[in-house]
Amino acid sequence: MTDTTHGIGGLTFDTKKRALPPELGVALALVLIVAIFEILGRIFMHDSFLFNTRDSVDGLFNMARLKIIILQVSIIGIIAIGVTQVIISGGIDLSSGSVVGATAMIAMSFAQAGTVYGAENTRAVFFTQGWVDLPLAVPLLVGLLCGLVAGGINGLLIAYTRIPPFIATLGMMVAARGIAKWWTRGQPVSFPTESYAALGAGMTPVLIFAGVAILFALALKYTVYGKHTYAIGSSESAARMSGIKVARHKVLVYTIAGVLAALAAIVLSSKNLTAQSGMGVMYELDAIAMAVIGGISLQGGRGSVLGTVLGALIFGVIISGFTFLKLDAYYQEMVKGVIIVGAVVLDQWRQSRHSDRI
Repeated sequence: MTDTTHGIGGLTFDTKKRALPPELGVALALVLIVAIFEILGRIFMHDSFLFNTRDSVDGLFNMARLKIIILQVSIIGIIAIGVTQVIISGGIDLSSGSVVGATAMIAMSFAQAGTVYGAENTRAVFFTQGWVDLPLAVPLLVGLLCGLVAGGINGLLIAYTRIPPFIATLGMMVAARGIAKWWTRGQPVSFPTESYAALGAGMTPVLIFAGVAILFALALKYTVYGKHTYAIGSSESAARMSGIKVARHKVLVYTIAGVLAALAAIVLSSKNLTAQSGMGVMYELDAIAMAVIGGISLQGGRGSVLGTVLGALIFGVIISGFTFLKLDAYYQEMVKGVIIVGAVVLDQWRQSRHSDRI
C-alpha cells in the first residue's frame, strides 16, 4: 500500500506530511494542563480542580471555577481577537493595553452618576458642566471613538509612512498611557450609572467576548475582509499585485484592533466600577501570547479566532490552577513570562516544520 496520493498532472504528495489543524494541538494542550492541575490538586490539596467533590452540590463539574476561568480571560480575550487580526495581517500591536487605560478613564468620566448614596457626586469629572447621568450610548460611543482614533493612527502611520508596526504601536503605547494619567491628573474615576455598570455585571463580559469571537471568526473565514487579511499576511507584495488595497486594509485592521481594545476597556471599567490610569498594563503581551499559543503565526498569514479562544482558555486555566494550589501571585507572573517566550519558540518550531513540508 502506497503512502502517496496522485494529484493534478500526476503530481504526488506524501500523506504522512499532511498537517493537522493547529487548533487541535492547542485543544490537546488545554486538556493536558487541566489534567496536570487535577493530579496536583488530588495530591497536594486533596481536592479536585475541575470536578465537583461536594455532596451538597449537584453536578459533575465545579461550575463556580469554570465560570471564574472563563470570566477572568474574557476581557483580555476581546483584545486578543483584535491582536489576532493584526498578527495575521503581518503586523503587531503593542498599544492595546495603554489604549485600555486611556479609554477606561475617558469613557468612565462620561458614565458617572449624578448622585452617590443620596448625595450629589461633586467629584464627578464633568459635574460642573452637568454631564452626569448621561444615557449609556454616550460613554459607549466616546469610548469606542477613543479606540477608533488610536487604532486609526496606528494604521495610518504603518500603512502610509512605512514605520515598522513595532515602533508605531510602541509610540502609541507610551502616548496613550500618558493620556490616561493626564485625563484626571492620575485620580481614579468611579461611581458609574447603573446602565453602565450592567455591562460588566455577572457573566456579561463572557457573552460579549463570545459575540466578538463569533463575529470575527465568521468575518475572517467567509468575507472578503478575511481573505484580504490572510493574503496580506502571507505575502504583501503578492497581495498588492493581485489588486488588494494593502494600505487601506491595514488601516482597517488596526482600527478594528483599537476599537476592540476600547470595548475591553469599557467592559473592564464597568466590571470594576472604577477606572484607573494603570489599567491594562501588560494586557498587550497577554493578548499576543494568547494568540500565538492558539496557533497564530508571528510571520503572518496563518491562524484563527478559534485558536486564540483556546489560547485564552489556557491562560485562564493556568491562573485559576495556581490560585487553586494557593501559590503566590508572583509565581503567576513568572509563568506568564515563560509562556510568552515559549509561545514564540513554539511559533518558530511550527514555522520550521511548515517549511520542511513545502
